Amino acid sequence: MSATHTYLPYKAEVSVPSKRLPAGACDCHFHVFEDANQYPFAAARSYTPTPAPMGAYRAMTRTLGIERAVLVHPSVYGRDHSSFEHALAENTSWLRGVAVVYTDISDRQIQYWHQLGARGTRCNALFDGGAAMQDLPEIVARIKPLGWHLQVLIDVDKDPEMVIKMSRFGVPLVVDHYGHVPAERAINSKGFNNLQALIKEGNTWVKLSGGYRISPQRSKFTDVAPLMQALLKANPDRLVWGSDWPHPSIAAPMPDDGHLIDALLDACGPQEIQKILVDNPTRLYWND
Repeated sequence: MSATHTYLPYKAEVSVPSKRLPAGACDCHFHVFEDANQYPFAAARSYTPTPAPMGAYRAMTRTLGIERAVLVHPSVYGRDHSSFEHALAENTSWLRGVAVVYTDISDRQIQYWHQLGARGTRCNALFDGGAAMQDLPEIVARIKPLGWHLQVLIDVDKDPEMVIKMSRFGVPLVVDHYGHVPAERAINSKGFNNLQALIKEGNTWVKLSGGYRISPQRSKFTDVAPLMQALLKANPDRLVWGSDWPHPSIAAPMPDDGHLIDALLDACGPQEIQKILVDNPTRLYWND
């Protein structure tokens, strides 16, 4: 993966979901990439995204019926949270955020992010520009008084014990993209089995997001469906959904966000949809 590689833009025209989403529906994972002249990318990064401004994201959410969202600070900005701060300050009524805390970030800065609506810090172990794994205990100790959670982007099967260790840090753990194990082998993997056990315990959450990152499919996601069913069986109270818009650093074709939400709607009953799209996000991100 090259920082200079040019990736496809998001789909501007998206499909209307097959069912109406409940009031207060929340997208728990998206990014924005504004004008690079105003918000420059970090030199150390794994990819260079195409522009994806907040206005385009809001147009997509209106089509889908999403009313709230969680902005995740992407690795391509590194330590610079200017774009993140601007977005939260301008959209306080419907937006929360997940920052990236480094050991050299001041407590005053973390408190400022909390006031803006940040409710977690992310460790991205798959792309350059994220916080270092070895720094997590120190970082977690600093965010714990604010009630934040730790969000991680890892392949949970690469080191099956790592996700267990992270779950013992003393703050809620949120795992991105089904645990990022390829769908074809995830269901029988030790890492995914550990993830199921952890959400049964109740201190770990999983984002039903980025299905196209673990599957070659771009709609239906029949190979991901067994993973969703296994997680639903383990604990539907610890699952949230995310679009992962604008779907950065993936190979063509670009997914349709309407198809992404339909995969969830097809797999879940009304009570599960209410939990995943409304009740669970409220507890995790609007917990104050």
